[in-house]
Amino acid sequence: MLSHPHEVFLEVAQRLSFTKASQALFISQSAVSKQVKALEEHYKTGLFERLGSSIQLTLAGIRLYQKLLQAKQLQQELHQEISALSPDFAPSQHLFIGASTTISLYVLPPVVSAYLRLHPNRQLSLKNRNSDNILRALLDHEIELGIIEGIHKVSNVTYTPLLTDDVVAVCAARNPLEHRTLEVHDLLATPLALREDGSGTLAVLEEALARHRIKLAALRVRVRLGGTEALKNFVRVDTCLAFLPRQAVVKELASGELVEVRINNFPLRREFNFIQRKGTENNAPYKDFLQFTRRYYSNKA
Repeated sequence: MLSHPHEVFLEVAQRLSFTKASQALFISQSAVSKQVKALEEHYKTGLFERLGSSIQLTLAGIRLYQKLLQAKQLQQELHQEISALSPDFAPSQHLFIGASTTISLYVLPPVVSAYLRLHPNRQLSLKNRNSDNILRALLDHEIELGIIEGIHKVSNVTYTPLLTDDVVAVCAARNPLEHRTLEVHDLLATPLALREDGSGTLAVLEEALARHRIKLAALRVRVRLGGTEALKNFVRVDTCLAFLPRQAVVKELASGELVEVRINNFPLRREFNFIQRKGTENNAPYKDFLQFTRRYYSNKA
């Protein structure tokens, strides 16, 4: 078992922030500092170099971090093997997962609730960012499993399909666009509200436009907003057209608060994929969560 100070050190090393580590561990920042100081006294060397408001690992810190990652992997493999031999062995486990905004808000909540009811000895921390930032968090070891929109071509990451979803053009009720069917080139003259760079939803739109030889920069973009909810709330009260995941606007379309605007010959379809660093696919609790989530939505289909 990794000691508590080593677990704390891992969090600080992964995030390069005492504040973020304390938030992730649900302990005070002074408690984090105390545990790191105890390790530095034990090893008789500094593990972090303080650079004003930021920190970085020293050479000793890098070596300790690399070895602890290996030790944590071995610990997880040991728990998996012992659990297979002794069904009564059920160590508490904390899963660190990340998902893009749409998935965090509309796809995962019922799955996480059902999963934790089935596994009361497990905890789960969910990082909610856009797809690019979730991929970065995975590569930086901040999370062990991610779910993103689309497939980013990264060689040391494996991709497992989860769901497909449509992105739809929507406007507020009583918008002049409400009863129109648009052609793709009508978008050049239509005021738009779009997601921020790094959004999977935006990437799907950009790829679809490219098939019609239209660049995103050519559109009349009035506002760029970070997050699905921010964009949805804006388009409710504005005359812009927005592109949003169908999963995110099911209720608003059903109530008539938002209206889907048809665009001829312009399908916008995206995939939700699990992402894992290559070599970690058999990490038992994460593999279990991945399979549970796929079964959950397979049964809903």
